[in-house]
Amino acid sequence: MATRSRIGIELSDGSVLSAYHHWDGYPSWLGRILKTHYNTKEKVAELIDGGDMSSAWTNAGFNNETVAQGPLYYSQRGEDCPPRLDKNIGEYLQNNEEYGYIFTESEGWLCYDTCDWHETYLESQEIPSGALAV
Repeated sequence: MATRSRIGIELSDGSVLSAYHHWDGYPSWLGRILKTHYNTKEKVAELIDGGDMSSAWTNAGFNNETVAQGPLYYSQRGEDCPPRLDKNIGEYLQNNEEYGYIFTESEGWLCYDTCDWHETYLESQEIPSGALAV
């Protein structure tokens, strides 16, 4: 099973540009990957520009072949899954995935529980410290 998530960046007008992320979206993996490898506005924007993805950091392609480490986008297998634009963070958090990540200029990475069946629905989630998959 997947732990589905959405990775977003807050834009200057308060809107959020984001991409869907399919595998291992929980904070102890994806949160740490984002903080380790996508820790500037430019890197985050580049990640999201690729659109929806299986994984933000892998070395295995769709046919289990070895590829260069980095994101594995659905576009790499011919799908058209561009980033999504939400008008604000509130709209973004209603994403139907399990976790929502937002990169902001002022705070860096934030993570929210977006499972409406959890007691912690829409609450901020801690991203563990420490590099992962360097």
